[in-house]
Amino acid sequence: MSEFFHRLNDYLQFPFVRYALIVGVLIALCSSLLGVTLVLKRFSFIGDGLSHVAFGAMAVAAVVGLTNQMMIVMPVTILCAILLLRTGSNARMKGDASVALVSVFALALGYLLMNIFPTSSNVSADVCGTLFGSTSVLTLTKVEVWVSVGLSLVTVSVFAIFYNRIFAVTFDESFAKATGVKTTLYNLIIAVIIAVVIVLAMNLVGSLLISALIIFPALSAMRVFKSFRSVTIASVLISMVTAFVGLILAIGLKQGLPVGPTIVMVQAGAFAVFFIAGMIKQGVKR
Repeated sequence: MSEFFHRLNDYLQFPFVRYALIVGVLIALCSSLLGVTLVLKRFSFIGDGLSHVAFGAMAVAAVVGLTNQMMIVMPVTILCAILLLRTGSNARMKGDASVALVSVFALALGYLLMNIFPTSSNVSADVCGTLFGSTSVLTLTKVEVWVSVGLSLVTVSVFAIFYNRIFAVTFDESFAKATGVKTTLYNLIIAVIIAVVIVLAMNLVGSLLISALIIFPALSAMRVFKSFRSVTIASVLISMVTAFVGLILAIGLKQGLPVGPTIVMVQAGAFAVFFIAGMIKQGVKR
């Protein structure tokens, strides 16, 4: 144990490690804010679908040789988020079907393009790193950190400003619309925030594990807390703590664990703890 803390202390002397911790916790914060809304709206897997869209967009950006992949990835992901939330209320194509359709298409397209137009000699490593998270979170520049901080602040600010409207749209969209709330606008805001979070989280946990970053904290909080506000606050705290612990373990352990899967395993452990706590709470009430 002392060796672990000594190694961790040595690593924390490097700026890129501190950058990774800052960005990781901020991404976890943003992901958890919308997690409760997505779970209650039965759109838990929209993060999975959008992450695959982002993967496909990254493949296209790599093929055309763009140095700044965000120029393609961000607008494409935002557009697909809007389309998915709009088609989710369509009687002919429910939300889960549209997410599955877009997810499979984008994932297949991205993998196909990376094989037809390889940008490196090791395509398998590139694909694996993109899907499950790579060490790119440990190579962030100061500019990338400030971009992540700026986008995170915007996300949190928008959520805080429109909290009451998002709450209304989440619980009863039809009633909110009848009372004059512009549900289309607030669904648009939700879609844009989700897309931004997905793009930010790609470097941290990879496209296949983003759903866990969004869903696990919300489900954990729901096992113990009941009100929307308390669940949201608890989800944020759980997400930030588990992301920080996961990053610390991935950085500090001698084996060099992958960042994304380590964070998800820590979140799964937290869910187990809250699941048991919820059962105990229900037993005490009875």
